[in-house]
Amino acid sequence: MSYSGFSQDKFVIQNKKQSDKIKFKLINNLVVIPVEINGVTLSFILDTGVSKPIIFNFLNVADTLKIKDTEKIYLRGLGEGESVEALKSRNNIFKIGDAIKLNQDLYAVFNNKLNFASKLGIPVHGIIGFDLFRDLIIEINYSSGYLKLTVPEVFKYKSCKKCERFNLEFYNGKPYINAEVKIEERKIPVKLLIDSGGSDALWLFENDSLGIKSSNNFFVDFLGHGLSGSVYGKRSKVNAFFLKSFTLKNANVAFPDSTSVLFAKQIKNRNGSLSGNMLKRFDVVFDYQKAMVTLKKNRHFKEKFSHNKSGIELEHDGVRLVKEVNKNNITGKSIFENNEMENNNKIVINTQYKISLKPAYTIVELREDSPAKNAGLLIGDIILSVNNKQVHQYSLQQIMEMFYDDAGKKIKLKVDRNGKILTFYFQLQKLF
Repeated sequence: MSYSGFSQDKFVIQNKKQSDKIKFKLINNLVVIPVEINGVTLSFILDTGVSKPIIFNFLNVADTLKIKDTEKIYLRGLGEGESVEALKSRNNIFKIGDAIKLNQDLYAVFNNKLNFASKLGIPVHGIIGFDLFRDLIIEINYSSGYLKLTVPEVFKYKSCKKCERFNLEFYNGKPYINAEVKIEERKIPVKLLIDSGGSDALWLFENDSLGIKSSNNFFVDFLGHGLSGSVYGKRSKVNAFFLKSFTLKNANVAFPDSTSVLFAKQIKNRNGSLSGNMLKRFDVVFDYQKAMVTLKKNRHFKEKFSHNKSGIELEHDGVRLVKEVNKNNITGKSIFENNEMENNNKIVINTQYKISLKPAYTIVELREDSPAKNAGLLIGDIILSVNNKQVHQYSLQQIMEMFYDDAGKKIKLKVDRNGKILTFYFQLQKLF
């Protein structure tokens, strides 16, 4: 393939339409897209909250990509831990659909704890954001599951009476939007980072002087992983969240611990983040060159905001051996005879079953005083079955969705605890 004539310092689309559509997977409210780097196809989270592409090198992906022109740096993100070590690499070839850039910088982070694959249940190798959004107009069609990339010079806005357009502000290459929240009957203006790389709906930084604070109806929970460690905080509700004419009532909100977001709060007047569980309720057009974002309600808009009613957080933790019925052998027996031996020995092999490698799902977080914790489950337990159905028949996301079901639903879990098989029962409990 000839790259002659292409710009070296930005993404260009190499087709006559100057536009391309890409299917994506929506996993836990995150957009996962295929990204080709130096000829190797990987899976990346599309993250408006990140400045440069980051590869999580837990599988030595950087070696496969043959990254070059590197220098050691340190990155800082959410969490209470220290900065993480990374290699900055220049002059990498990035290709997303028909969009290509020939000299893309990237960061390879060497930290085994930063493994999105285990948390999402599918291979995810990194995150990408600002450089792609800066060069192209990005349409995220959450309702149909595709991404549309268009060269700004050929993009045409359609008349849309049901849309709302917002001006964006940028700090360090990240987009901020102005919105309003209603807390204890008080309407409060807020400036929020648009963070498509977060799976929650809304994060707010508590500020008593502004009236941004949790109600008395909250619970303390694990909120997620940042570059610098785990993030914990309060989960609650706001009376309403407003994006101009769009109103979302009883929206989920998280108030992260101040120590976890100390670095993020340094951005002038930032009050929190607007993330995936809110964004997915719209089809979104990002136009960074005009500093504008367009929102249109989609089929997810009226979905109820739910929360984890079990207290369990799971991760994909390697594989385990599973005994399965072999559908290709009905009798289940294979007989071999040795007629040369006097006693005519027979060897009978039962082929009714086969042994397969299946994903293992392990409890990695357990909320205090939660139904699962009170039932006796422990961190490190490996889930074998949910309500009498083996877990390898589900994706990680499907299992977690069961824990967001209606309050009162009965859950039966069979687990492996250090080789001992145990069974636990509990009911999902609504906390607000």
